[in-house]
Amino acid sequence: MSAIAGIYHINKEPVSIEHINSIMSSLQVYPADDIQVFYKENLFLGCHAQWITPESVGEQLPFYDRNRQIAITADAIIDNRDELFARLDVELSERKVMPDSQLILLAYYKWGEETPKYLVGDFAFMIWDGRRQQLFGARDFSGSRTLYYSQNKQYFNFCTTIQPLLSLPYIKHQLNEQWLAEFLAISGMIDTVDASITPYKGIKQLPPSYSMLVRGGKVTLKRYCLLNLGRKLKLKSNEEYVEAFQDVFQKAVTSRLRTHRQVGAQLSGGLDSGSIVGFAAKPLKNENKILHTFSYIPPSDFNDFTPKHLMPDERPFIKSTVQHVGGIKDHYLNFDGRDPYSEMDDFLDIMEMPYKFFENSFWLKGMYEKACEEDVGVLLNGGRGNLTISWGSAIDYYATLLKRLKWIRLLQELNQYSQKAGGARLRRLPIITKVAFPFISQFFNLNKDYNNTTLINPEFAKRINVFKKLNAYGMSKEGWFTTSDIYEQRKRHFEDVFHWNASNTLATKLSLRYPLWKRDPTNDLRVVNFCLSLPEDQYVQKGLDRALIRRSTKNLVPDKVRLNQHFHGVQGADWVHRMLPKWNIFIKEMNNLIKDEKAMYYLDGQTIREAVEKVNKGVGPEYVIDPDSKVLMRSLIVFRFLRNFT
Repeated sequence: MSAIAGIYHINKEPVSIEHINSIMSSLQVYPADDIQVFYKENLFLGCHAQWITPESVGEQLPFYDRNRQIAITADAIIDNRDELFARLDVELSERKVMPDSQLILLAYYKWGEETPKYLVGDFAFMIWDGRRQQLFGARDFSGSRTLYYSQNKQYFNFCTTIQPLLSLPYIKHQLNEQWLAEFLAISGMIDTVDASITPYKGIKQLPPSYSMLVRGGKVTLKRYCLLNLGRKLKLKSNEEYVEAFQDVFQKAVTSRLRTHRQVGAQLSGGLDSGSIVGFAAKPLKNENKILHTFSYIPPSDFNDFTPKHLMPDERPFIKSTVQHVGGIKDHYLNFDGRDPYSEMDDFLDIMEMPYKFFENSFWLKGMYEKACEEDVGVLLNGGRGNLTISWGSAIDYYATLLKRLKWIRLLQELNQYSQKAGGARLRRLPIITKVAFPFISQFFNLNKDYNNTTLINPEFAKRINVFKKLNAYGMSKEGWFTTSDIYEQRKRHFEDVFHWNASNTLATKLSLRYPLWKRDPTNDLRVVNFCLSLPEDQYVQKGLDRALIRRSTKNLVPDKVRLNQHFHGVQGADWVHRMLPKWNIFIKEMNNLIKDEKAMYYLDGQTIREAVEKVNKGVGPEYVIDPDSKVLMRSLIVFRFLRNFT
């Protein structure tokens, strides 16, 4: 709910007022409901507060407990409040008014450095313990809020964003080439495999799932959250699994509706966002609140070139959900006249670093803008749903049945799947065989489906030795994971801490600019643990992929959406169409990039030149799926970042 900051002089020297003003002034680019500081000799804590929850209105933050000599500044919304109140014996009269920062502090009084293990929610906080002369802080398990820091033998500084730290005179603006090498070498949407580094050499980041202890000039990081990927939940019937899921997911959704302002939700025509809206409807109606939904649609002059099973315009499914659920004010946003090229500089300013998700950048930002206009405090989102609530690929599950020689079960499933999804029963058997036995595809050279290209100059890559580091995380020189097994990919996703760094960086910084929070119930720690504990046959059964969420949303989501296995929404398919009026300007800038020696030191000039030569021959809306488009846009984003780097 806040941007937080702090300066701690380990050498006991008083903190300079000029340095405090420098940090807090840098945060004034963001709107605030209140600005407060705590200053005591060699320690400063600050909070640039945005009031989101009812309890945060008028909150004293930073908060100092004189008796215990402990202070806290926090950027946090805690979702398991009832559980914590019970475990901490908080009086009933205090529970409705206690802000989350003081709840974290009570947890620290009881559990000390083990505190983050007991918290569910989106948080980053720092606590000063005067008696122990130490700072202690943590970031939630998936890094929903950012926390950057810098250190040397004399000082330790931290902040929610990077620029305030760079405003301090003793922190140099020095490019971190290791960060840039990883960013360029990874061809997918991940920025780096090292979640502790940033583009600035003197500034680090507390990784997701980690706590931090600063004592005696030493900074110690500790991973406090390791998800249990082995334990399986065994219930007696399919109905019991559905009931258990409904219970845990309803708690996750309801806890994320806590705001004194309006509630919003990003709504597509799919299952994840539709399910969230369905589960949110009843508690909102009980509070006499409407739900604002925000849906992205293509511009009015867009001609759909995609295959029939893909839907850039999902309005038929979205409106079906809106009508079925009720109590919704729906907003359909086409952002006519906006495109990822024109918004690039502003997005770099928001992110404070290069980014890869350019196709969706302008409309993601636009949704925050529109939600802010409607006085939305929390914006529901189902970003992690594909790996939690709607997990379940039929083809991959059938491949496991094939490998285990469960022929009868496989044939039964294929028969039911063909009835629901269409097509002959055995039509998909070659694809299933390819997934089950990938070595066959490799032998016949049939598995070349890479659409990604690394951007890194080979000489720069060699100097940094970046591919050796990526290889330790299971990545090849193509810049992506070597395994095609989705079960192994899912396992690695929840074991590694870097997968969601980029998207959560975006969510934090957009929330600061447009004072509202993205809240994702599909990423609730309780939901994640529950979904990881389920046997695989709960996710695919009786011809249904994503079977758990389809069964669990009966009557909550219209069957048109709930049982749809024919059509898939595709967002961002119009980005090239939007850029066509500016395409010549875009290519001219790409030609300037190729001539820039600094950029070419880091970027793969040959790959970029080939991509430019290709698009000079002509481009149309279908170029959106061409891998060369990523080469051009991503390299330009890096070029502009380097050009503005000071």
